[in-house]
Amino acid sequence: MIERNHFEEGPTPRPHQPWIETPLVESTVLSKIAGCRIFLKLENLQPSSSFKSRGIGNLMLQSIADREAESFSRSTDTNRPLHFYSSSGGNAGLACVTAATSLGYASSVVVPLNTDDATIAKLRAAGATEVLSHGDSWFFADQYLRETIIPAAEARGEQGVYIHPFDHPAIWAGAGTMVEEISRQMPCGERPDAIVCSVGGGGLFSGIMHGVDRVGWGNDVCVLPVETRGADSLAQSLQQGQLVTLKGITSVATSLGAIRVAENAFVQAQRPNVTPVVLDDAEACAACWRFLDDERMLVEPACGASIALAYAGRLKHYLKDIAPGSKVVIVVCGGSKISLDVLNKYKDTYSERSEELAKQYV
Repeated sequence: MIERNHFEEGPTPRPHQPWIETPLVESTVLSKIAGCRIFLKLENLQPSSSFKSRGIGNLMLQSIADREAESFSRSTDTNRPLHFYSSSGGNAGLACVTAATSLGYASSVVVPLNTDDATIAKLRAAGATEVLSHGDSWFFADQYLRETIIPAAEARGEQGVYIHPFDHPAIWAGAGTMVEEISRQMPCGERPDAIVCSVGGGGLFSGIMHGVDRVGWGNDVCVLPVETRGADSLAQSLQQGQLVTLKGITSVATSLGAIRVAENAFVQAQRPNVTPVVLDDAEACAACWRFLDDERMLVEPACGASIALAYAGRLKHYLKDIAPGSKVVIVVCGGSKISLDVLNKYKDTYSERSEELAKQYV
């Protein structure tokens, strides 16, 4: 667990960490295409198949630690069972369920009504105690969870713990551990010139900014937070100079579908080393099928948005001083909301459009 010391001298042994150290690999193929050195941080290899395992896992460890510390300080044991609750139509819920199962706790997820059957099946297969459907979007699913489900659980005698998908300091600290790994994994102790990451609610981006400060890189490393048009709450907020709430999500990259970005992400994005990027759905989807061909990895469009910068000269467009020796880390954030059938449908839909968009970077 990050930035907490409850388990150093606690009443019970510290639980295991529900995320892993992931590889950082230099991609020969993408480096040649991008015209610089491309390093891939393979967060798609996390237990939940996405970076969410880090931040949500860390928040859950903190919740367990707080409970144990409270029990220990009072010299009593609480008999109320701990139960984790998440609201998510995909990766955050899966990270919560995967971590809770590995730690030996119950977990429930409330998903929006438009969540596909495959995602619900994955949540149940991962060990969810219950998967409930409510509301037309994550906002309403989350509201229902906080105002109805958790109070009902408390009334039954449970200790319900709310796990936010992205907006919590423990989540940012957990996500930031990948930067500490990158600092150890970069060849010859070098630092990257830039880090590319996708942005939905802003948990990953906030974690990256937290991490670059922790390792002492500060504003010396450029960070490119990438959104897709139709899920670009961060970019629109920066354009208007205040937090913006989108009317809805129209992008196919639904894992980036937070109608309002976390305030911390909005603040961090105003730092001088941050260059926000907004791409079209077609660009994100095209990156997914090209990445499958080039690296034999299947990722969803929310991840493809970041990978897209390695293709068609996009990095040179957004980083004017990029050179063959420049080192760029792309966070392969992964994601579970993809299959080969779905990817083929994206290819049929967006192939022509993606080729048109690629010409603007040449």
